[in-house]
Amino acid sequence: MKLFALIKKEFHRFFHDRRLIITMLLPGIIIFLLYTVLGEAIHTEPTKYDYKVYVDGGSSLTSVIQSAVEKSGNTVEWIPLEDMEAARKEVEEGEATAILSFTEDFDRFGENGADPADFAVSIVYDPMDEAGSGFYSLSLAVLQNVGMKFSVHSEPLASEESIGREVMQQILPFIIVCFVFSACMSVTLESVAGEKERGTLATILVTSAKRSHIALGKVVPLACISMLGALSSFLGVVLSMPKLMGLSVGMLGGYSFGAYVLIFLLILSFVPLIVSLISTISTASRSVKEASAYTSVLMIFVMIFSLVAAFVPAIGDWVVAIPILNAVVSMQGLLAGALPVWQSLVSVGANLVYTAGLVFLMTRMLSSEKVMFGK
Repeated sequence: MKLFALIKKEFHRFFHDRRLIITMLLPGIIIFLLYTVLGEAIHTEPTKYDYKVYVDGGSSLTSVIQSAVEKSGNTVEWIPLEDMEAARKEVEEGEATAILSFTEDFDRFGENGADPADFAVSIVYDPMDEAGSGFYSLSLAVLQNVGMKFSVHSEPLASEESIGREVMQQILPFIIVCFVFSACMSVTLESVAGEKERGTLATILVTSAKRSHIALGKVVPLACISMLGALSSFLGVVLSMPKLMGLSVGMLGGYSFGAYVLIFLLILSFVPLIVSLISTISTASRSVKEASAYTSVLMIFVMIFSLVAAFVPAIGDWVVAIPILNAVVSMQGLLAGALPVWQSLVSVGANLVYTAGLVFLMTRMLSSEKVMFGK
């Protein structure tokens, strides 16, 4: 009977605590909503391209490729190749899509006695260009399904710098946000909830200290400490990433001083934002364990925000209004070689405004006996 009483007690404690129920159900709801939004964003109508392709040698296969291009909803313009260097430059600069070269008398590849080794197709394209990559994939599929044996050679024109920028653009913002969140969480999680459990917060609250000063006294030093940890992790990742990806350390010199300044400002803006978010959760929680549960849910949001830009290209300017996501998108633009100054500065300002709002909310919570003492 005692066993059943203990079991009943635990069930009663869980089902009569709305916070525990929310903590249990919220991750699944969040995952469903975010995956639904991401799925709709990813599976949108594909972009239509007007391919501009230089052709050298000529072959009847160009008509087969053209048919496949048109079936995919795109168009292609074939231009006879006259100057290889000029054409390559146009592909590198994005003015042309690709160069398609056939060996001499290529259409003889199906004749009896013809040596397959004498026939080859070469495709020159820029893998960093979506149109170029799309045309290459489509052409390769057509050529591989012809049913004849001949060589297909591809020549990607992506430089080490462009590959490095692509890697940095996709990976670094996510890693930076993860390290920042980890640094903030390690020093902030028990900032208020821990003092509630130890009883030291009640002593501070009965003094003449203003509630706003108590809130700022938590957020400001914790943000500074978190910034040190975040910057240490950031520098370690930035300096090791080129070597990890097999690139040269000199790759870091491909970014302007202004880009580094804007990235630093973006980090400087969302570190106190994350600290104030965790501090607010800690203030609303009755124990460190409860604060940890809620912070785990927050971590899902933060990680999804840091990855969403990689799955959803060409996000609109509205993103500057979304905390953390605005900084991630701005950093991706900076690491891609662009310099979105206005977007970065507005993102910094927006994150600081959100931080001020959370500090105000934390101040109101500290003034509430119900939140502080459960009365």
